[in-house]
Amino acid sequence: MTRLLQTRRVCVAILALGLFTMAVRPLTDPDVWWHLRTGQLTLQNHSVFHTDPYSFTRFGQPWINHEWLSDVLLFGIYRLAGFGGLIVAFAAVVAAALFLVFLRSPGRPYIAAIMTLWGALASASTWGVRPQMFSLLLASVFLLLLDASERRPRLLWWTAPLMLLWVNLHAGFPIGLAFIALFLIGEGLEAATSPEPRQKLLSRFRQLAAAFVLCGVLVAVNPNGVRLYWYPFQTLGSESMHRFIQEWFSPDFHDLTYLPLLLMLLALVAGLAASRRCPRLRNLLLVVAMIPAALRSMRHIPFLVLVIVPVLSEMTQTWLRERGALRGSSPAAFGLAPRTLAFNLIVFLAFAGFTVARIKQVVGRQGETEAHHFPAAAAAFLQQHHPPGPMMNHYNWGGYFIWKLYPQYRVFMDGRADVYGDTLMNEFGSCYYLKDDWTKTLEAWGIRTVVLTPDAPLITALRSSPQWRQIYGDTEAVILTRGQ
Repeated sequence: MTRLLQTRRVCVAILALGLFTMAVRPLTDPDVWWHLRTGQLTLQNHSVFHTDPYSFTRFGQPWINHEWLSDVLLFGIYRLAGFGGLIVAFAAVVAAALFLVFLRSPGRPYIAAIMTLWGALASASTWGVRPQMFSLLLASVFLLLLDASERRPRLLWWTAPLMLLWVNLHAGFPIGLAFIALFLIGEGLEAATSPEPRQKLLSRFRQLAAAFVLCGVLVAVNPNGVRLYWYPFQTLGSESMHRFIQEWFSPDFHDLTYLPLLLMLLALVAGLAASRRCPRLRNLLLVVAMIPAALRSMRHIPFLVLVIVPVLSEMTQTWLRERGALRGSSPAAFGLAPRTLAFNLIVFLAFAGFTVARIKQVVGRQGETEAHHFPAAAAAFLQQHHPPGPMMNHYNWGGYFIWKLYPQYRVFMDGRADVYGDTLMNEFGSCYYLKDDWTKTLEAWGIRTVVLTPDAPLITALRSSPQWRQIYGDTEAVILTRGQ
């Protein structure tokens, strides 16, 4: 017990709890609902969907359900522990991913901890109960294995089973392949000027190359087969997703949410200019590769954090050492006095109590949060009164209606933008914002009911039409129906 209560160990434990507490947040992601429904149906049917079952606009069309295993896990957790279980489980996933970043960061633990918390603040806006968090954790594990495999080469082969898991959880697996490739290139360039024996360098090069090839081959071991190879790149190339879906937008540095990220990038530039010792080339390559991705889409910010935090930690330590700000110390000598041990125990228990209180608060307010972010009352009205379909719904509400109303209603669209494609996404955008011949979409799909936010331009236009009448309205949603 005395060793566990040493100041350094308690500080590390509090860091882990702090990351977990930061990651505890309610379910607000609009896609979590169709993930839950898909997981439920996958378990019931004992098969993975390959065509769309949820919409009337793309019903029966091919669907690459790359997150099928995540869907099963989400519904399994929900069935066992409800929304609270999902909130806690995904907070643990996020915290684990960032704690591994702390473990990879060189230098004094307090410097690494500060940089890790900085990275957490920079990426917090993208966290949530969503399969992408599995990609974040696996990417962090990949980096840990790649770093450690330089000393223990056998660890590199763990990337293969992890890749097999990754390709069935989420289509973010190219990040893992990219990390191996960047290590391969970076260490190859470092080897050109290294005094180490050539045989050792060639052995490392062959190991990384073999791991890359093996992981690349294993990508095909999933219910969608080889189609998963090009699926992520089709998604990245979707013009409508970058136009309409917020998480694919570039970070807006006028928004204070992204101030930690901006300061992180400025600190990197300042550190490279001021430090006499440059970080390892492979680490710089990782950062240089991830910066454009993060600036292109805010959903990639967490992956930039995975690679930039260790670099900033190393540069900070070097900068402080060059200026004589770091002195040698004997950490083991601290934290052993009974009074100090008692204080450490009290601090840890207090922080643990705060974490438990935070979980209870978030879980207890989940119903209120759901009603605030989603049309809960409108969904209940639709269940009770059954207005006629087909129904046009808001893009962000499609997943919620799949969870609440399927199979009674099929949606116009939901968060699976890859299923609907740029054409339908653009049609919906033109209709919603009253652009071009916006009535054409309503006529083409025979829309009888519209469920949108009260301030939607389409709602304003249809309210003035004698063909449409409002049958429901609240602060979150308005329902209009079309007469015969």
